[in-house]
Amino acid sequence: MALVHAVITLALIEFFVFSILVGRARVQYKIEAPAITGHPIFERYHRVHYNTMEQLVLLIPSMLIFASYVSESIAAVLGVVFIISRVVYLRGYVADPKKRGAGFGLSTLPVMILLAGGLIGAVRQALA
Repeated sequence: MALVHAVITLALIEFFVFSILVGRARVQYKIEAPAITGHPIFERYHRVHYNTMEQLVLLIPSMLIFASYVSESIAAVLGVVFIISRVVYLRGYVADPKKRGAGFGLSTLPVMILLAGGLIGAVRQALA
């Protein structure tokens, strides 16, 4: 499970970096806390950060479940795909929210695979 734990840690580091980007945008565009609106670019960084948090809630447990019942190495690879795709999502969304689709799709696909595979693996184990 060390490989899966390492990938989860990388995903959390990425999330932390996204929070730094939000803070930097907050200063750059003079958005005083607790406001979360005021400049479109700041709002885009904020949405990327928040949307990534929403995805992490699904990614982390699904990676652990999938790794336990199906494959640790495949779970880790899918996690890396997620991490890379969130950078694609960030770049697209900040440039133009209409360009977020590829990053969203690429990051949603591994989560769906992990969820489905984890469920199938757990049910098979339970029925065995």
